[in-house]
Amino acid sequence: ETFAVDIHPAATIGKGVMFDHATGIVVGETAVIEDNVSVLQNVTLGGTGNESGDRHPKIRQGVMLGSGAKVLGNIEIGEGSKVGAGSVVLNDVPPHVTVVGVPAKVVGRPCCPRPCDSMNQNVLEDNEPYEQA
Repeated sequence: ETFAVDIHPAATIGKGVMFDHATGIVVGETAVIEDNVSVLQNVTLGGTGNESGDRHPKIRQGVMLGSGAKVLGNIEIGEGSKVGAGSVVLNDVPPHVTVVGVPAKVVGRPCCPRPCDSMNQNVLEDNEPYEQA
């Protein structure tokens, strides 16, 4: 069986990272995925096109990257954020927000402090603030 996964050996991947369905995944050389991140199928953490230097995304703790999301360039997805399915992220994403669209824009907050745990794909009902412990 072929899974079409391309993770550069120099990419940094933390503990507790889940590649859900693990097909069509691309993780570039200077990409960083911190602890407790959920990455769904067909996600790309792509570069800027430069041949060298720090050119790939930094995914902070607790993030959920929805199916088909493309995160491109040396940008940061803030802790506890959620990227909706099919979104194209070209700029930094603040912590604890939900982004969707092409290009991705903030539409609210995730359902909980660590969307990687809930795996809740719904972005339309996430706008109620949650209680932080």
